[in-house]
Amino acid sequence: MNKILLIILSITLVMNKSQAQKTKEDKIAIYQLFTRIFANQNTTNKFNGTKEENGVTKFNDINNAALKSIKSLGITHVWYTGVIEHATMTDYSAFGIKKDHPETVKGIAGSPYAIKDYYDVNPDYAVNVENRMAEFEALLERTHKQKMKVLIDFIPNHVAREYNSDAKPKGVKDFGAKDQKDGSFQNQNNFYYIANSSFKIPEGVKVPISFEGEYIETPAKATGNDVFNANPSINDWFETIKLNYGVDYLNGKNKVFEPLPDTWKKMTDILLFWSAKGVDGFRCDMAEMVPVEFWAYAIPKVKAKYPEVIFIAEVYNPAEYRNYIFNGKFDYLYDKVGLYDALRRLIEGHGNAMDISRVWQNESGDFSNHMLRFLENHDEQRIASEPFGKTPESAFAAMMLSATLHTGPIMVYYGQELGVKPVMAEGFQGNDGRTTIFDYWGLPELQNWIKGGEFNVKNLSNEELKIRSFYEATLKFAQKQEAIKNGGFHDLQYLNFESQGYDTTKCYSYLRFSGKEVLLFVYNFDLQNNTFLKVKLPESVLNEVLNKKSDKVLTAEEAFEGNEKFKISVSGIVNEGLPLEVNPNSFRIFRIK
Repeated sequence: MNKILLIILSITLVMNKSQAQKTKEDKIAIYQLFTRIFANQNTTNKFNGTKEENGVTKFNDINNAALKSIKSLGITHVWYTGVIEHATMTDYSAFGIKKDHPETVKGIAGSPYAIKDYYDVNPDYAVNVENRMAEFEALLERTHKQKMKVLIDFIPNHVAREYNSDAKPKGVKDFGAKDQKDGSFQNQNNFYYIANSSFKIPEGVKVPISFEGEYIETPAKATGNDVFNANPSINDWFETIKLNYGVDYLNGKNKVFEPLPDTWKKMTDILLFWSAKGVDGFRCDMAEMVPVEFWAYAIPKVKAKYPEVIFIAEVYNPAEYRNYIFNGKFDYLYDKVGLYDALRRLIEGHGNAMDISRVWQNESGDFSNHMLRFLENHDEQRIASEPFGKTPESAFAAMMLSATLHTGPIMVYYGQELGVKPVMAEGFQGNDGRTTIFDYWGLPELQNWIKGGEFNVKNLSNEELKIRSFYEATLKFAQKQEAIKNGGFHDLQYLNFESQGYDTTKCYSYLRFSGKEVLLFVYNFDLQNNTFLKVKLPESVLNEVLNKKSDKVLTAEEAFEGNEKFKISVSGIVNEGLPLEVNPNSFRIFRIK
């Protein structure tokens, strides 16, 4: 690591402090709630079980007790995952909903990212299927009454193979209804077509239910993950079809945005439809597979009518981060290819703490606060799973760092706060360390908490209560400290390359500061050994924030756990460093005053 570069970057960040300081805000804490499984109390858990066998959550099951318990963690936003109607093997044709061909559905329950009707909600979640939208609207109202905001998924890149909206507003045309299907690129088409072809179900697709008839799609449409032929593989998103935003993928990705592509208008109207219902934000699936010009068009249109609505992008290409924030107008982006990956390597015992410095350097300081941090979501393996951290406690240090590194949002995946540990295959997804998103299932850890709709933490085991208490304490600590939710950030790695006992590959430290408050965070990511080290602090920050000269004495007082105090001069902290012992895979936080 180039020490001069680190010094320049750190000093620049101190001078600029945080862009978030310009607007004082509460720190966002998101609870991603996978609706299908969250409140399901059925304990059958049969492999490839049907809805009737394994059960499913209803909107009504997410009651006031559930929402109060979620809010008590420190949550500000609930992301209801899988709300919009998607393809499924469950038959709702008796209610006027077109039946899906099972060979184009992943799992009996189906993928929540293969949208079948953008203007409807999943009938699985309704007590009265004919009243399903009203039941969702009631959940929206309950959530708002608990002073939390609601996020839902917006899946802009692709739709289910058999998209068919039976709930679209009057005058709305379905995707593809006016398409020219000769196989040539048309910027007004909603789909891409492969001329003189018929779609072929990938080899190896196995359907766990009986069915009649073959799936026919002629001409074949391009598959969601940019497969422009009629023969996707079983590893492709074969259950989805790619939407056309005016990009000619087979002609050098030539962009044809005039006249305005019809898909742009349709998708903007869908965003406005859900915003009008009171949805407070959208997690935008695979946003980078949609041209940034669309987002620059759609997001301002939505915010012109609903200025408080937020947009979160799932983007995995760091080279595009700035583009999607500043040109695409997104509020926040996933910090997966960056902080998540760096922390996961450390949790697994083969990482380098200097990678954390590289993360914010690559973000260049001007959009670190636009990054959504997390350690679990529906795409990633559970922390406590065997392929990842093996125990919930393995990620406690990484969770604190994720919540406090900058001012941006922090997210918890449902059950993360209880130590959910997948140990068996549920169905389509197999036993892969994740909680299935394709099958009907129940989570024992959550069922202990639910117990007849109580959602009472007194029902938890001692181990579950310990884990939950840590998450609650962490989220609330991050939200209560002005230095964290609106303050500046200063990386301390560059100061401590030669500090006594400070191994920069295993140790990481930083300051968060605001007004007259300075918080020092010190982490030891060594999984086996305590570390005895001295942490040097920058005189410039101490003088600026605390207005203390080098001969003055400061107090360093433990701020999160413990009650250790130090009396040390500014010159002592700057030149010798604060002497500390940090346990393996742990952290300490001090308030300097």
